[in-house]
Amino acid sequence: MKVWDLPTRLYHWLQAVLFIGLAATGFNGEGPHIYLGLALFTLIMWRIVWGFIGSDTSRFKQFIASPKRTIAYLLGKEPSKAGHNPAGSWMVISMITTLFIQCISGLILAGIFDHIPYTESILNDDVFDAVIIIHGICARLLPALVGFHLFAILFYKLHAKPLVWAMITGVQKKVSHYQLHSNIVFASNKRALLVFVAVGLVTITIVATSQV
Repeated sequence: MKVWDLPTRLYHWLQAVLFIGLAATGFNGEGPHIYLGLALFTLIMWRIVWGFIGSDTSRFKQFIASPKRTIAYLLGKEPSKAGHNPAGSWMVISMITTLFIQCISGLILAGIFDHIPYTESILNDDVFDAVIIIHGICARLLPALVGFHLFAILFYKLHAKPLVWAMITGVQKKVSHYQLHSNIVFASNKRALLVFVAVGLVTITIVATSQV
């Protein structure tokens, strides 16, 4: 059964590659680290927009579960829809949110937003000091989230649910009767490309403004 569209799969693996690159260059904080941060910033903006106008399994409103439903799922009392299960949905939101905060804080520290109108009155010394702390907290939180994510993948693999292969091919082989009858609507890849170009232009504009 096809579960994941191409844009979501591309986002997942590009995010993983960029995260590794950012972690490897984090001690330098300049050059490649900034460029990788800008790439991840663009990628996350793409994913956020796709979370509202993308395929059903990519939309936030389709997979974000309430705490009550999540607990019921963990207790085996709640079936999961095709795509992210209730517990996995919170991992997705936690990862995207933390990465986005990390990107924004990093770009602030790199001075990317310094020349945007009115930011000089917002990004004072106190705010800058707070951003340094936030960036450091996220840098420590993200490896923990990644570790938990990998543990969940291993757990489901041991229970004959190959999540990694499904994120490569887009097809989930073992699905429940409830999932099999899910009516998934997939958005076009052309729409995803247009969104990517749009958010890419936003990033280019921000960088161009910072060079003024």
